[in-house]
Amino acid sequence: MHKKLLFVYSLILWALSSFGQEHNSLDGLGIEANIFDGHVIKHEAKFELPLPALTTGVDMNLQWKTYGKKEWQQRRRYPIVGLGFAYTNYGIDSVYGRLFSIYPNITIPLITGRKLEWTLRIGDGVGYVTRDYSRIHPFDTINNAIGSKINDYASFMTDVRYHVNQHWDVQLGANFSHISDASFHQPNLGINMYGFHLGVKYFPATSEPKHIVRELKPLKNRWLFQYRLTMAFEEANAPEGPLYPIYVATGYVSKRWFSKNKFFAGLDYSYHTNVYAYLRNNIGFVTPGTEADHSYKSAVFVGNEFLLGRVGVVLQAGYYIHQAYQVEGLFYEKLGGTLYLVQREHGTIKEFFLCGYLKAYMAVAEFAEFGFGMGL
Repeated sequence: MHKKLLFVYSLILWALSSFGQEHNSLDGLGIEANIFDGHVIKHEAKFELPLPALTTGVDMNLQWKTYGKKEWQQRRRYPIVGLGFAYTNYGIDSVYGRLFSIYPNITIPLITGRKLEWTLRIGDGVGYVTRDYSRIHPFDTINNAIGSKINDYASFMTDVRYHVNQHWDVQLGANFSHISDASFHQPNLGINMYGFHLGVKYFPATSEPKHIVRELKPLKNRWLFQYRLTMAFEEANAPEGPLYPIYVATGYVSKRWFSKNKFFAGLDYSYHTNVYAYLRNNIGFVTPGTEADHSYKSAVFVGNEFLLGRVGVVLQAGYYIHQAYQVEGLFYEKLGGTLYLVQREHGTIKEFFLCGYLKAYMAVAEFAEFGFGMGL
């Protein structure tokens, strides 16, 4: 009997303590809806699709305003993380089809006031298009921008929002989106679109969860020697051709700063078996026996990684010091992410992570690479 009373008493204490907590499960949780219109950009000469007069769509975003449950949230000034769903009608359904996207995102406050706020949202995920290049029914050989139905979807949005009260926001802003399959299937010029959006956001509980503030010690601005080993696939120049692997090795040094970023610089090397096969099958372009020497690229690069706990968002820019036979440009950029499985301050291996990046030159994606890396 005493055990039963003790159990009931414990349940009551637990219920009262839960009821008295400063945060409930809906604090900071909001749903955002935006309608947008815009225009498709002819971003290079090979882009031969007719340009729609107007592109329209709807963007829904389930967001959560962090309040400091994890230390990284306080270090990053309590950012907003979300999961977005977007529908895009490009305007010429018989050529472009329509796009359905899902993408995780983060919103960063740039300027914050009592009623007005300027924010930047960055997201990347997966998009499904209803039409792509096809030589069989349904025929669509005009579409030289999209080679497959599954694509990478990147979204950038900035807006000025007005806080009506703790439950409602209204916003007006500009946006840019990009889709491509990273040359996994040809053709793959991708589709770039810019536009404007108008929307509202609703918070069932409150848009202003009480922040948890700790006395955080700054993390050491340490240097690490790091490497990444990744792999990509690229289809031959002709649509529906064979897939060729691309092997990428990256060595670099990194330095943590402000306890929430990592600056890095190093060397990138990639070996393109598709270029090697092309040179072997087309005698006369290079001296026989030197095909491998014209099938790799090397570059120097710099970049920054924005640390969000065990997740990192990577921006990288590089300059080629050796080009493969098919020259595409002097510079390239990479956008991607890391997932840290090991992340510690001491020991020989301080970091071990999985990673994925989209490599592009100007506005055209070259390939998507995936692999792992380590920090010593």
